[in-house]
Amino acid sequence: MDAKQLKWAYLLVLSLIWGSSFILIKRGLVGLTAVQVGSFRIIFAALFLLIVGFRSLKKISRRQWKFVAITSFFGTFIPAFLFAIAETEVDSSIVAIMNSLTPLNTLILGILIFGVQFQKRQVLGVFIGLVGCLLLVLSGASSHPGQNYYYVILVVIATLSYAINVNLIKKYLSDLNSLSITTGNFAVLLIPALLILSTTDFPQRISLEVTQHSIWFVMILGVLGTGIANVLFFKLIQISSPVFATSVTYLIPIVAFFWGLLDNEMLTPIQFFGAFIILIGVYLSAKK
Repeated sequence: MDAKQLKWAYLLVLSLIWGSSFILIKRGLVGLTAVQVGSFRIIFAALFLLIVGFRSLKKISRRQWKFVAITSFFGTFIPAFLFAIAETEVDSSIVAIMNSLTPLNTLILGILIFGVQFQKRQVLGVFIGLVGCLLLVLSGASSHPGQNYYYVILVVIATLSYAINVNLIKKYLSDLNSLSITTGNFAVLLIPALLILSTTDFPQRISLEVTQHSIWFVMILGVLGTGIANVLFFKLIQISSPVFATSVTYLIPIVAFFWGLLDNEMLTPIQFFGAFIILIGVYLSAKK
């Protein structure tokens, strides 16, 4: 399979994995707090990756460790907690749609900070995407008064964090294999995640059956949706471009939406329209 075919294969697999991550977070929140979900997600991913990728750490040079550490916080640590907190107030399908702002933010930060060249059409895509985002949020807030849509701000911050991450990887870690980057990321994050978990009431919850069920969902999320997915994602960044790699968010909301339907989540017609506008904006911003 050549590089062009391979990048589309990675894109499809990642959309299926990450599109399912939002319902796994929701299931994890049934018996765990948002902080516990974020911590366990990192811990399970770290343990898995250190088992399968420990030897790959030797390939990381002293100079590269600095960027591995920085990308670990922007690409995993910050979003893992923000997404979990956001889903305590907002439907998982809405969070997945808002996650599609990642390519727009990747383009914006790429232009402002990393000197990425752009076209007028891409700038138009950014504005269209932001309009769709505003429509989605305002409609959701009025249609679901029981949900606090201010929490989508956390999702926007998470997408900005992802955008910083992919630009850093493309610029500073393109010569390092994806398993080394991912394993290095989680080697850095394991201790902070354990420390954060230790500050919660997890010891008092562990005996509850609902908590034990939630841990299984978060284990799947950590190993598959974080560990394995990040290896594939970093490889995708290296064989394509930051904006193409983050265009996986075209497909993530579709997968997440169908999971949401199975869990009795439903978008209003206006929210569907807002989501469609966002995807148009993402398409224009990512199109070469």
